[in-house]
Amino acid sequence: MLDAFKEERIVNKVGGRFKLSALIQKRMVALNRGARPLVELQTKNLMEVVVAEILQDKIYLDASGTLRERAVASVFDGGPSPEDAGPSLEDL
Repeated sequence: MLDAFKEERIVNKVGGRFKLSALIQKRMVALNRGARPLVELQTKNLMEVVVAEILQDKIYLDASGTLRERAVASVFDGGPSPEDAGPSLEDL
């Protein structure tokens, strides 16, 4: 999974190395504060989780540099409830 850094695909997907670094750092903080991973992997390595989330278009930085999650299924569709999401993204 971490071989993705050797490719330019992940850098281009995010918009550059600086944005990639910022996105990884912000998501790692969120995961360390208790946010639930948006992908299912059989690993405890948070870096691999973050890379998978980026490659699967689950997270991104908006125009102001704020970490955002892509739209997910609603609570009524069996998606996660807001209480399960960990700290709010505005807290980062």
